[in-house]
Amino acid sequence: MATTTKTPARTATRLDVPKTYKLFIGGAFPRSESGRVTEVLDKRGAFVANVAKASRKDARDAVRAARKAQPGWAGATAYNRGQVLYRVAEVLEGRKAQFVDELQRTEGLTAARAQQQVEAAIDLWVLHAGWTDKIAQIGGHANPVAGPYFNLSVPEPTGVVAIIAPQEQGLLGLTSVVAPALVTGNAVVVVPAAVSPLVAISLAEVLATSDLPGGVVNVLTGDPAELAPWLAGHADINALDLTGAGDLDWVELEVIAADTLKRVLRPEPGLAPETPQRILALTETKTVWHTKSRL
Repeated sequence: MATTTKTPARTATRLDVPKTYKLFIGGAFPRSESGRVTEVLDKRGAFVANVAKASRKDARDAVRAARKAQPGWAGATAYNRGQVLYRVAEVLEGRKAQFVDELQRTEGLTAARAQQQVEAAIDLWVLHAGWTDKIAQIGGHANPVAGPYFNLSVPEPTGVVAIIAPQEQGLLGLTSVVAPALVTGNAVVVVPAAVSPLVAISLAEVLATSDLPGGVVNVLTGDPAELAPWLAGHADINALDLTGAGDLDWVELEVIAADTLKRVLRPEPGLAPETPQRILALTETKTVWHTKSRL
């Protein structure tokens, strides 16, 4: 005799699965070693999520991960870096609705303005993907010299760049400082806008699934005023981008950075993210001499 299996009746509404927003360090998503979190509220004061609050130890771990990953990223071909940055745009396009929702909740934007910001960020990733194999033609030179030599200058990555992201337009602001730094092969430790950390970690998820090597970008959600001095004074950071530090004592940060001879980009209004000058601001110039053949 055949038996049948009955599906149990649904007796209650299922529970939501709330998202846990952690840090992004070395390609992984760890909690802050301090266990601290920041409560994120929407514009009406309603609870949205808890976000990990990075500590000094987390910052050290992020710098260590960036230093380990940077040579491999810089050693990739410009074409390959362009493919990866374009892949970021592709994945971001596929998750557009999520980012629109998060911007509406945390920044209080209308759906139309949130979508406009997401699309502008996607376009910026595409723009920088195109610059990877062209920036050397802009920043490089064949220098005239007196003598039987070739003298060539080419841009190279600075190394590890610590960034305080713009505190407005969370996704677009973050993209505007991270994407230019990646073009030539830098690795990044970035502190996103404190007002919209959700999109920063969601963007980290996009980066983690876009063939970007782990550690090339590290995201430290938390208080920029707390994290910036530690990053400014870290001896293994080569450049400090203070674009989003206008409300901090950025002059003091510049003084701290001077002790370790860091390159410093001052707060906005600075170099526009759509320009090659923004990319070249985080490069060093290598000049090579080579003898000409006498044959």
